[in-house]
Amino acid sequence: MKKLAVLLVAAASLLFAANAHAQFGIIGGLTSSNANMKTVDDVKAVNLYHAGLTYKFDLGLGFAIQPSVLYQVKGAKTGDLKQENSLDSFELKTGFIEIPVGFQWGPDLVAFRPYLFAEPFIGYAITAADKYDGTVKEAAKTWADNARNKMEYGFGLGAGVEIARHFQVSAQYFSNLGKVFKGEEGNSSVQSLKDVKFQGVKVSLAILF
Repeated sequence: MKKLAVLLVAAASLLFAANAHAQFGIIGGLTSSNANMKTVDDVKAVNLYHAGLTYKFDLGLGFAIQPSVLYQVKGAKTGDLKQENSLDSFELKTGFIEIPVGFQWGPDLVAFRPYLFAEPFIGYAITAADKYDGTVKEAAKTWADNARNKMEYGFGLGAGVEIARHFQVSAQYFSNLGKVFKGEEGNSSVQSLKDVKFQGVKVSLAILF
């Protein structure tokens, strides 16, 4: 019983200490993503965006945890949608409610703090704005609507700098580990979508209060 009480007191003390050095903020920026489609050679990045709320817990000794809640749009495109009879011409855009949790470390140099971070994330798709070549539009749309995975998960690795304890500028590489679409067999004209996984670069600006 005494051990349990000590653990509870220690946990409460850590939580209090973290809250004493916590900052709420807003965050947003550029999401430039593409996809690793094995059956398509010419995959282009799509420049989109993310925006949301963030909360930084300063743990001391340069360590911090920073969870966020974002609306993040990821996508990719390939081919030419104006070119007729093209089976591999499409553009994918999916908007996720995403929860990344950044684990940071960096020395506090008073005026600024450079840091490195790892950031696992999970998310849930709430919007989709896909476009396909006219010759396969209906088949592709039907397949995508039925086969889209709502849940996503992955990780990010990056670096940033915190200025005057109130501004953060960061850049990271991210990769989805789960597929955007389920793996069932579908119409042969949309098989190139089966292995889609979003990946790319995210550049963010956060303002902490």
